Amino acid sequence: MRVLVVFCHPVPESFCAALREGAMAALSQAGHAVEQIDLYADNFNPVLGVEERRHYNEGPPADPALKPYAEILGRAEALVFIYPTWWYGLPAMLKGFFDRVWAADVAFRLPTDGGRIISLIGHIRKIAVITTCGAPWWFSFIVGQPGRKTILRGMRALCAPRCQTRYLAHYNMDRSTPESRESYLAKVKTTMRRF
Repeated sequence: MRVLVVFCHPVPESFCAALREGAMAALSQAGHAVEQIDLYADNFNPVLGVEERRHYNEGPPADPALKPYAEILGRAEALVFIYPTWWYGLPAMLKGFFDRVWAADVAFRLPTDGGRIISLIGHIRKIAVITTCGAPWWFSFIVGQPGRKTILRGMRALCAPRCQTRYLAHYNMDRSTPESRESYLAKVKTTMRRF
């Protein structure tokens, strides 16, 4: 399976970076063809500008910097998002990736008759989220887990009708221990080998 890993963390030596390395190695060991987008390393611009927004529904993004991302998304059969949960949601860089790349004539097409949006990424059969959360699980649950819902409910709606999802979170990251991080990393590797 062609798996696209979308990584979003500014610090190259972060725990999220270790999660990415472990996940990508496990996916490769399982025989998947793995591609990666590293939003910070790419210096991705997450800002949806005025003119880009004005023409958002008219066709694919005009910015040539977005074309490689659209092409990679177009050939992926599975997506793995690896990021820290900040203020209970997605990092702005990742949200901007959705705003700018999952656009008209890339991820969807607007019907001319006013009907339902037509998916252009129905070939994506699996989505996984691998994240870290500073808060405990119960508080994230009370807040509503906006990052989880954005990807696994909202963005998933454009994927294959029976798209399978996985959500892995290391809660209480602010109080984590070497043992808790190692245990979570092992869980990530096991899950990705079975993905």
